[in-house]
Amino acid sequence: MTTLVFGHKSPDTDSTGSPILWSWYMNEIKGEQAEPVLLGEPNTEAAFMLQHWDLPKPRIITDVEADAPVVIVDTNNPAELPASINGADIRAIIDHHKLVGGLETKGPIDITVRPLACTATIMVDMIGDDAAKMPDAIKGAALTCILSDTLEFRSPTTTAHDRAVAEKLAADLGLDVSAYAAEMFAAKSDVSSFSDAELIRMDSKEYEVDGTKFRVSVLETTAPGVVLDRKDSLAASMADVAKEDGVDQVLLFVVDILNEEATLLVPNDLVKAVAEKSFDASVDGDVVVLPGIMSRKKQIIPNLKV
Repeated sequence: MTTLVFGHKSPDTDSTGSPILWSWYMNEIKGEQAEPVLLGEPNTEAAFMLQHWDLPKPRIITDVEADAPVVIVDTNNPAELPASINGADIRAIIDHHKLVGGLETKGPIDITVRPLACTATIMVDMIGDDAAKMPDAIKGAALTCILSDTLEFRSPTTTAHDRAVAEKLAADLGLDVSAYAAEMFAAKSDVSSFSDAELIRMDSKEYEVDGTKFRVSVLETTAPGVVLDRKDSLAASMADVAKEDGVDQVLLFVVDILNEEATLLVPNDLVKAVAEKSFDASVDGDVVVLPGIMSRKKQIIPNLKV
């Protein structure tokens, strides 16, 4: 039976590329049947990766069948996974996020959770010497994942090991890291075809802080002005998305990759209070700039207060 390999809903580059990478390893090295799948449409940067490396877009699934063998990557949070995930036969988890709890397995499984910036970095390590056998497209996917998750080594989640693995992959491919990253980020920054609701949900995760449920959305871009020009309509859509998704409030952070800062939209007093308590910010208006804030995982989520 074919093992399905997938990451979280609203798939970003790592949750698109890592299933492809691990499926290659299972199929070609381990001799086990595996298929990468997605839990939604990939974002623009992930789509760029697929096109650039001529990789077929994995099929999109909405749920998993009972007892279906699966490998979960780039998350361990049931809220980010199919509704029936605990009925599946979870064979392994490979992740770089904190443990959330709530997953159930049919028996003992392999769990690898490491404090690195990117799931693909962990996978290259796990593949070991066989990584030399990866075709260029698979190496390219791994490199794209690492550069995305580290924002080309700008993110505070970046480790020396993430950088070393990325630079080795780039050398193997004969790529200039900065030039390739610029292409990636340009693709990520092209949000012209997305509705406000799609932008809000594109890279977002749900978190609860002292009884208040948030959808924490991050838009990483080299052209923040393009997004902020839409701040009024985005602010209006945030209320609709919150209601539809069953959360109390959407927090939307527009991360300026090049200037290494985030702008938080402030549509109401709740978000104003969150900004002031969480980031020691002084809010005057409908946005607030947060210098040095780049990472949801390391800087935003751990600091949220209501």
